[in-house]
This record gives sequence, structure tokens and C-alpha cells, in this order.
Amino acid sequence: MKITRFPATKSLTVIASLFLAGSLASCDAATRAGTKIAEAIQGAASSIAAENPASPVVNPAESAAAIALLETIPVKGKAPKTGYSREQFGAAWSDVDHNGCDTRNDILRRDLTELTVKAGTKNCVIASGKLADKYTGKTINFTRGEDSADVQIDHIIPLSLAWQTGAQQISAEQRLQLANDPLNLIAADGSANQQKSDSSADAWLPANKAFRCEYVARQTEVKAKYKLWVTQPEHDAIAGILANCK
Repeated sequence: MKITRFPATKSLTVIASLFLAGSLASCDAATRAGTKIAEAIQGAASSIAAENPASPVVNPAESAAAIALLETIPVKGKAPKTGYSREQFGAAWSDVDHNGCDTRNDILRRDLTELTVKAGTKNCVIASGKLADKYTGKTINFTRGEDSADVQIDHIIPLSLAWQTGAQQISAEQRLQLANDPLNLIAADGSANQQKSDSSADAWLPANKAFRCEYVARQTEVKAKYKLWVTQPEHDAIAGILANCK
């Protein structure tokens, strides 16, 4: 996979120092360092995108930061699925940012182009649009109605997987935020989303190989942000993808 290189010395220096500080500090300090690394990754990505909007989202600087972040995430086995339900993560597609629109429509607005909106919804409900699907590389025309399921909103870290890797131990409010966090959400081809189901990175990756680096980098950020862990196979799969993001 070829990813364009950009100067990012400053970002790398900050990220490296955060990782070193986390590795030498207590567990609590390491957690805080991990969170700062996640923030640095997002900041570096935003800066690079602003300089060159046509460039891939993940570049060598960001993949290096994601690798460092991955090493701050605990490695454990999956907890039992006992007690899991969608309701553990709050009402589906809540308006957590209080902008008057539910999360599903917020993500459709972010990820689709050529948008039209349903009349009488204060410009909230997306009626149609076009998706450049990152999971498959296809272009999908979205029309609300009978074929709405052609485009679905996927949790990059599935909620069931999150439940089995630490979400049982965070608060109900944090689970609500996790379920509605734009970092953890993407509009995607419906059939690809169904195929993925609740799989971790060792069991499923997007067919579009050009998106795999961004996909696992975002999984890593979500895991760190919400204090989740990874299984050993999951860790190894993510590390393997990130190692080749050059």
C-alpha cells in the first residue's frame, strides 16, 4: 500500500515524547499519556488534511503514532458477553451533541456528498446523497426509504466487541458517548457492514485495502479513548497492518 509522505517532524517529536513518558510512568500516568497520543494523532491528521485535502488520511507519521498508541493499550482475553444488549449503550442514535439532529443523520451528512434533505426536518434528515464507500471502494447512491439499508452507519469498534473488551467497566454515560462518537462511526456499504458484524480486526478487515490503515488506526484511537483493551490476535492484526502503512 502506497501512502504519500509529508513532513511531520514536530508531530512525531511530540508523539514520541508522550509515548516515552507513558512508558516510564505509573499506570494512571500511562493512561493519560495514551489519551494525549490519541489527541496528537487526530491533530496530526487534521493538519495534514488541511495542507493537502487529496492526501490519504493515514501517513507514516500518523501510523507511527498509532503504533505507539497501540502499545499503551492492555492486552487481555475477551470478557464474557453476558449482560450485553444495545440498550447498554443508550438509545440508538441519540442527539448527544445537542445540535437538534440524531447521530445517524449527522454521520450521513458528514460522509455523503450531493446531499438533499427531507422537507420539514430543519435540514436534519438526509433524504439522498452519494457515498464513496471506504469499506469496498464502491460509489453508492443513497435514497431514504425502501433502499435505506444500502448505506448503514457502522461502529468501527462494534458495540458487542467493546462490551467484551472493557465497556462493561465504564459508565453508562461513557458507553452512550462511545456509541455516538463520530470517531467510531462511518457510513458504509450495508452488505459489508452486515458481513463485518461484531468482528475484531483479526477476523475482518475492509475489502478496500487502501482504507485498512485508517481503519485500524481509528480502532486504536477508540480503544485508547474509552479505556478498552485488545486481545492478542487483535493486537497482532492491527500492528501488522500499521507496520505496512508506508
